[in-house]
Amino acid sequence: MSDLVRNIIRFFSFILIQVYVLNKIPHLHRFITPYLYYLFILWIPFSIPRIGLLIIAFITGLTLDYFTMTMGLHTAACVLVAYLRPFIINVLMPKDSSEFNYREPSPKAMGWAPYSVYALVLTFFHHGYLLFLEWLQFGGFFEFLIRVVASTGVSMLLIFTVELLFPRRLKFRTNTA
Repeated sequence: MSDLVRNIIRFFSFILIQVYVLNKIPHLHRFITPYLYYLFILWIPFSIPRIGLLIIAFITGLTLDYFTMTMGLHTAACVLVAYLRPFIINVLMPKDSSEFNYREPSPKAMGWAPYSVYALVLTFFHHGYLLFLEWLQFGGFFEFLIRVVASTGVSMLLIFTVELLFPRRLKFRTNTA
């Protein structure tokens, strides 16, 4: 299966799971909102240029905003994650490109510790920004902090569950196109 078809299937799978499963679950607590759809952005191959990554994130967020009627909240958070992703990857990956020749981020490609930091940092930024935009409308600052930490924790649990249940095969980059 080509990378394009695989990523299209992932896109629709993550959006449908978020809209029809996670958003339909009665809230565990008023502070916890599970999000998983942005994992699609975290799994996009390394070879996608930055502008392409931003466009894909914009479409992902806009699609979820359409289903949840949130007027740009998810779009803004997804674009922020796509903007920060290359910086986080550059910090976590070895500087010598011969040591690293995988196509997409995964625990097998990056190792569990760097992948966990990668996912945790981007999850925290996603949830922090998304909940900050919601907090501007209503709520107290202490409640905002609790919601960010609790939602990030639950989402990280979901990410690790998905990574363990659906391991991805390692794909290597080659020198040929």
